[in-house]
Amino acid sequence: MAKPVFQVHGADASGRAVLRKKISRAKLLPFFASQPSCQVVLEACGGAHHWARELAKLGHEVRLIAPAYVKPFVKRQKNDAADAEAICEAAQRPSMRFVPVKTEAQQAAALVFRARDLLVKQRTQISNAVRGHMTEHGWIAPQGLAHMKKLAALLEDPDAVPESARPVLEIMLDQMAVLSERIAELDREIARRAREDETARRLMTIPGIGPITATAITALAPPPGTFAKGRDFAAWVGLTPRQHSTGGKQRLGAISKMGERTLRRLLIIGSSAVVLQASRRGAPAGSWLEQMMARKPRMLVTVALANKTARIVWAVLTKNEDYRAPVSVAA
Repeated sequence: MAKPVFQVHGADASGRAVLRKKISRAKLLPFFASQPSCQVVLEACGGAHHWARELAKLGHEVRLIAPAYVKPFVKRQKNDAADAEAICEAAQRPSMRFVPVKTEAQQAAALVFRARDLLVKQRTQISNAVRGHMTEHGWIAPQGLAHMKKLAALLEDPDAVPESARPVLEIMLDQMAVLSERIAELDREIARRAREDETARRLMTIPGIGPITATAITALAPPPGTFAKGRDFAAWVGLTPRQHSTGGKQRLGAISKMGERTLRRLLIIGSSAVVLQASRRGAPAGSWLEQMMARKPRMLVTVALANKTARIVWAVLTKNEDYRAPVSVAA
């Protein structure tokens, strides 16, 4: 798929190519409206969910394939025709995994998180730039937005930075303040959605999951029935180990980091907060967390807890009930 033109590759039941055609954007839907009902497979890239919904309205069975699963089927040269043929080849594999088509409401609900992530990144970029410029003049501050006030206060001192640099730095700090206000607005909107959504309220009963993570799960995760078990959901988020097994020996490495990055990041942040609190106040006696913290590095425990939390999320969504903490039994 491209913005102005689409490459269509058609194959019969045996996989033999019967159609190769370029179609303009304006003529795509009329073309498929004139075709008998069939299976249409698209690469899950920008705009794919929109076109999947439109083609489904025409009576076609529409499926989406992740680009990573299409790439192995591309023969030699990279072009639209080769990509379309590769998508067709990949779709015919019995074990192929498909991406669930999102509704328009789901994509709209996810927009608030995409926008928030963008604003946070922009604020971080400006913060790092201000720190870098101030370092050139001999001033440093610890990491964190709270410490930026120290650098901002230095601008009031005429001897701290050159006069020509002061107005530029003030512009950057003002922009940071504007971004912080916009982020706070989005946080309030996310909190409002969490309060009004029953599923989000149920998810917030899980330790380490607050309004942002709960609302993100409801907006970004596919239906729980998509996964057979909690481990499959954790694997979709990218929190399961990457395998390098061979010769009957199982070798597990770092997490795969595949799937939905936003949810993975939020789950790890939430788990980090739980581990930090446990390190300061102590974990429940005899609990899984206490045992892990006693023999594993802190970051490893954090990621393992994020994996465990993802499985709990799937169970809560599947059973439609609040989280109930297991009873700890001291040794």
